[in-house]
Amino acid sequence: MSQHFSSSTGSAIVASLVSVIVANREYLSEVDGAIGDGDHGINMAKGFSRCGKSLEGRQLSLAEALDELTLALMEGIGGSMGPLYGSLFIGMADEVRGRDEIDAASFARLLRGGLTSLQDITDAGVGDKCLMDTLIPSVEAFEQAQANGASFHDALNRMKSAASQGRDSTRDLVAKIGRASRLGERSLGVLDAGAVSCCLILTNLAESVQAQLLD
Repeated sequence: MSQHFSSSTGSAIVASLVSVIVANREYLSEVDGAIGDGDHGINMAKGFSRCGKSLEGRQLSLAEALDELTLALMEGIGGSMGPLYGSLFIGMADEVRGRDEIDAASFARLLRGGLTSLQDITDAGVGDKCLMDTLIPSVEAFEQAQANGASFHDALNRMKSAASQGRDSTRDLVAKIGRASRLGERSLGVLDAGAVSCCLILTNLAESVQAQLLD
């Protein structure tokens, strides 16, 4: 059988996402403070921590754990990021609902489902200096690697590389959406906080899955 992981590890995978966001609370707010409100880390940590509490002592499937994360972010984060990340995670959850084992093809659908769900509520894309600069290249990198016959593990490595490159690309972009767009050229030279948090999420997700892979 091809490489896969058990959906029953959902609680552990999402709990790891919670940990990485909470651990980077100050860093994300520092990045956001350069051209934004400076509260991205505070808000993200608040929402993710809420999910962490709801996961305690529960062994959920990946879809169920992502449902808990969606609910926590929708209810726990003010501004635009709650709905944006909530849409991403519910879109991911819907693609693996009812599945006991998740292989590379299923994971590709999970990623694409998350992106499609997010695109239903925003027109933002690559080049706008936002989380899409991280997310879209990452999804496409995994899909391309998987389609070209790469192992699940190697496709996840390609996704991680694309996430880092996408995050770093925002340093050289002028913000076109959100509050930072009012700064025009002054938004050049700094990373976008949403792109940074998205990179943290995708990298941690990939590493958690890699640790759970079975042949």
